[in-house]
Amino acid sequence: MSTAKQRPVRLGVVGLGAFGTLHALTLRRLAEAELVAVVARRQASLDAFAAHSPGTHGFLDVDEAMAAVDAEGWIVASSTASHVPLTQKLLAAGSSVLLEKPMAATASEARALGPWVAPASANLMLGHILLFNSEFRQLLDEVPQLGRLRYIDAVRHRPETTLARFPGESPFHLTMTHDLYCVQVLLNGAEPVAMAAQLGRRGDGRVDLARASLAWADGTVASLTASFLTPAGMGDDGFDRLEVFGDGWAARLQPNPRPIEVFQTKARWPMALEIRADRHGASGMLAEELRCFCRVVRGVEPVPKGATYADALQLAEWLERLEQAAA
Repeated sequence: MSTAKQRPVRLGVVGLGAFGTLHALTLRRLAEAELVAVVARRQASLDAFAAHSPGTHGFLDVDEAMAAVDAEGWIVASSTASHVPLTQKLLAAGSSVLLEKPMAATASEARALGPWVAPASANLMLGHILLFNSEFRQLLDEVPQLGRLRYIDAVRHRPETTLARFPGESPFHLTMTHDLYCVQVLLNGAEPVAMAAQLGRRGDGRVDLARASLAWADGTVASLTASFLTPAGMGDDGFDRLEVFGDGWAARLQPNPRPIEVFQTKARWPMALEIRADRHGASGMLAEELRCFCRVVRGVEPVPKGATYADALQLAEWLERLEQAAA
C-alpha cells in the first residue's frame, strides 16, 4: 500500500445523537482514521461533545463544515428525515458517505439518492453494523461449508421504555431491519416470493410487536419477531437471538447481551453489544465497520454485500411490503 494510503482517513460526523456520538468517539480511537469535524443541530450538543474530544472542529451547518475541513468522507448519523438531502449534498461534492440506517423513511425517498451513487456503490456505504459482528461474520464463513439454509428464526426484543424513547417508531424499522439485512446477506440478496406480517398493539394503540415471515423459491423460510416488550428486570438492551437450520445442521447466535454479567441490586450486562471505545482503543462491530469504511474511502476495498445502495434499497422495499401486509 502506498504512503498516501497509509495516512489516516480524514472523516467527519454529521449528527451527535447517541449513535452519532458513538461513531465520533470510536473514530478518535482508530489508527486508520482522523476525526476532523462534527456537525450538530444544537450548540449544546457540540459543547457536550467537546468535553470528550477537545480540539475537534464543531459546526452547526454542514456546508460550513465542508468548506472548512478537508474531509475525505462523512458519517451521516442525523435524523432519518435529513438522511437523503444531506447525503445528496455530500455525494455531489465528491465525498464518500457512510449512511446510518434507515436510509430513508420510504423506498421512494431512498430511490432519490440513485443519481448520486457511483457504480457498485463505491461512494456510499450503509451503516449495517451487524454485518461486522464477530459471531455473524463467523456464521457467514460457516454456512458455505455446512450446506444450504432451510429455516431462519430471528428474535430482537427491546425494553418497554423504547416506546417513550423513540415515539412513533415501529419495531419493523427500528429493530427488525437489523435481522432483515442479516437474512438478506445469508441468502445472497435473493428476492422472497411471499411475505406475511402481523402487528401487536398496547391498550393505547401503540405498536410494540412486529412479526414477519418470508419465503423463497428454493423453499427457504424465515421467521422474524421484534418487540418493545422486555420488562425492567431484564437487560437494558433487551436480547437478540438468531437460529439457522439446514439439512443435517443448525447454528445459534446470541450476540446480545454479551456474556459478561454484573450483579448488584439487579443483574446488568455492561457490554450488551459488541461495541467498545476507550483510552486503549476501539474494538467490536462498530470499529470494524468504520475500518471497512476507511478502506472503501481509499478505494482498496469494495462496499461489502449487504451495505451497498442496491442492498439498502431492496431492504426498504421489503419493509414497505411487510408494513402493507401487516396493515
